[in-house]
Amino acid sequence: MKLILLIIALAAGMLAPLQAGLNGKMGRAIESPVYAALISFAVGTLVLFCYALATRIDFTNIRYAASTHWSVWSAGFLGAFYVTAAIILTPRLGAALTFGLVVAGQLIMAVFMDHFGLLGVSIQPLSWQRFAGIALITAGVLLIRKF
Repeated sequence: MKLILLIIALAAGMLAPLQAGLNGKMGRAIESPVYAALISFAVGTLVLFCYALATRIDFTNIRYAASTHWSVWSAGFLGAFYVTAAIILTPRLGAALTFGLVVAGQLIMAVFMDHFGLLGVSIQPLSWQRFAGIALITAGVLLIRKF
């Protein structure tokens, strides 16, 4: 089961640059990265709604969303920022540099969240091995940028 989860995570990572490239094409076609992001989110919302209907997800649980702290709702803002940034950056920086930086940023935040146990993740103290992993990713980004 864990292997399947690892494969899904790898596939999701592989699809992110593809999504950014396709969203970039949409942004150029309609001359607006914001509208391209809006279209991307609309299509994603429609797909998720169809999935929920097909799998008969219990829609009554959605009522709990209203009682969550306002900060939880900011995830939508963060997603919009990420998708719009990828639409703008990928054509200008290239997929490799854009996503090298995205991965470096994700790992820096993930290690910080793990170290302090933020948002309910299990605490994983910062170690030299984790720091070395971030340093290697950063070195990879620098190599991509240079060559």
